[in-house]
Amino acid sequence: MRVSAIIPAAGRGRRVGGNQNKLYLHIKGKPVIIHTLFALKAVAQITEIILVIAADEEGLCHRTLNKFHIKGIITTTGGENRQTSVANGLARASDDSELILIHDGARPFVSLSIITKIINEAGLYGAAVTAIPITNTIKEGDEEGFVKSTLKRDRLWSVQTPQAFKSNLIKDAHRKAAADGFTGTDDAMLVERLGHPVKIVKGSSENIKITTSRDFIIAKEIFRGRN
Repeated sequence: MRVSAIIPAAGRGRRVGGNQNKLYLHIKGKPVIIHTLFALKAVAQITEIILVIAADEEGLCHRTLNKFHIKGIITTTGGENRQTSVANGLARASDDSELILIHDGARPFVSLSIITKIINEAGLYGAAVTAIPITNTIKEGDEEGFVKSTLKRDRLWSVQTPQAFKSNLIKDAHRKAAADGFTGTDDAMLVERLGHPVKIVKGSSENIKITTSRDFIIAKEIFRGRN
């Protein structure tokens, strides 16, 4: 099975602080995005990787790829939001790709076993997402700030990436969303709008998305634990 991997990396990520995109900040001597790319390049089923970057960071991106000897990456520029950036990545995917895997550039700790499982499940069911069970009690609030209800925790999941889909399915989902002017919070949401079931694959608490400066502290602890 031919798998194209799309990595949205065009976001600014300014919540970390400073003016530099968080994906180019270092953990253990390498930029976050390089750790993510190494994780995906280790997967035999992935036949191409499409990195979606900000137009004004093309030079920085290619210098970084060259410095760490990352070869064969397809790059394209992002859109006005994550959804349009993924759509730009889809437009660059090979026509003979059977499966599209989408993974956040800011999730450098994804494991080989999770990637392999998500590819296999998407191959079987057409669509699959990585997620971890919710452990906190979740309450729905009303418009006035009072508790409206307490949700059943045993059916709630916190969604991560990677997410994987049959190629035609995710392309149709993005086309439909664009035509309807709909913006989803993840790619699976676009597939759900088509009425297609999405399989849940249990992820890992280590598969964090680096968003704030505190996440870099957590990232160093994860590295320490793995070593």
